[in-house]
Amino acid sequence: MTKIIEAHGLTKRFGKTQALAGIDLEVEKGTVLGVLGPNGAGKTTAVRILATLLRPDSGTAHVAGFDVVHQSKDVRRTIGLTGQYASVDEDLTGIQNLVMIGQLLDLSTAQARVRAKELLEEFDLTDAGKRLTKTYSGGMRRRLDLAASLIGRPQVVYLDEPTTGLDPAKRDDVWDMVRVLVRQGTTVLLTTQYLEEADALANDITVIDHGRVIAHDTPQGLKRQVGGQTLEVRPASLADLDRVTGLLAAVGTRAPEHPAPDLVSVPVAGDDALTRVVGELAREGIAVTELSLRLPSLDEVFYSLTGKTETEVAA
Repeated sequence: MTKIIEAHGLTKRFGKTQALAGIDLEVEKGTVLGVLGPNGAGKTTAVRILATLLRPDSGTAHVAGFDVVHQSKDVRRTIGLTGQYASVDEDLTGIQNLVMIGQLLDLSTAQARVRAKELLEEFDLTDAGKRLTKTYSGGMRRRLDLAASLIGRPQVVYLDEPTTGLDPAKRDDVWDMVRVLVRQGTTVLLTTQYLEEADALANDITVIDHGRVIAHDTPQGLKRQVGGQTLEVRPASLADLDRVTGLLAAVGTRAPEHPAPDLVSVPVAGDDALTRVVGELAREGIAVTELSLRLPSLDEVFYSLTGKTETEVAA
């Protein structure tokens, strides 16, 4: 596949703070790269360099073949950016915001109005298009902000924590919009504090910590890197909990745990552990309400790599 974003050895320092310490990023055309990391890891700094808003101290970066330092105007014609907070003008209507941005991108007024109406319809904002943006809900503002980043039909869209502060339903709306963009051939670089968001949307994930890339793989690949599978059994009767714990102790790579009072969990080395446990449960006549073999969650992966949970990252 064609790489549409390539960055090598990017560094950036703010005074005594080393924001980026030589990161590499590559994104295939028409895919989503999720960039994860604790607060202060360097995610937003990397996005700002790729968007030509900051110059790197060293290293190189190209977007759609254009150098972000020496061909910044060409890069800006290629990209759209949605930051952590909605950047639309609250004293303009939705359609006025979009038309203004279209004009700034050298569209004629007529072309900008046509494009604005297309995007308002696509983002289910047609009825709100004539209202002042200050009357919009948080979810509507985020949708308008995302629409604004698409006025110029960019090849690449940077979404810097686009669902921060949204309730789960509004977050799902944004996820659906991202999926539509990708189906249309747009490349997306997504920074997020929500691990489930990266798991749901990203083709590949890059984890950054202290300005360095510490891991890069597909979501499933990262889960396999961190450790093996986990076998979980929930007996139908609490009276069978000790017997189930004993069965899992015989197949696990370490002692079983009880993540819930009625649930037994143990890491295992391979798929055959499930077959063995199913046979033993049947022989012992133990009924279960839950039996699963799973890879680590992305939250568990993230904690293993950075020492921080999702809650600590968002704090």
